[in-house]
Amino acid sequence: MDKVEKSDSEWRKQLTEEQYYVTRKKGTERPFTGEYNNFKGKGMFRCVNCGEPLFSSDTKYDSGSGWPSFYEPAEGAPVRTETDRSHGMVRTEVLCDKCDAHLGHMFEDGPQPTGMRFCINSAALDFDPAENE
Repeated sequence: MDKVEKSDSEWRKQLTEEQYYVTRKKGTERPFTGEYNNFKGKGMFRCVNCGEPLFSSDTKYDSGSGWPSFYEPAEGAPVRTETDRSHGMVRTEVLCDKCDAHLGHMFEDGPQPTGMRFCINSAALDFDPAENE
């Protein structure tokens, strides 16, 4: 997989202010405000930075957290995790491995079959509806 590498000014030109803040500066959108929090469409959620498919709507669920939540990435998705020690706590950060975009965080309190909750910022995602939508 070829990495997507752009300068800071290139990312600023491509992304909205909120998308840039969340994905390039590791920000977080306010809970319950994101476009995809209560979204019920069927299809694929993609990285807003590089367009890679990340999460299927089939794995999305309402976690009550205020952010779109998924119990696993799409098959073959370039999703990686890293330890995040910011803000005085230890969490698992979720990133797009193709472009290093910050997506959100993962927690081990999700539903089966994985028990994981990928808590992802709407600002980090684009959505492609399924063809039968």
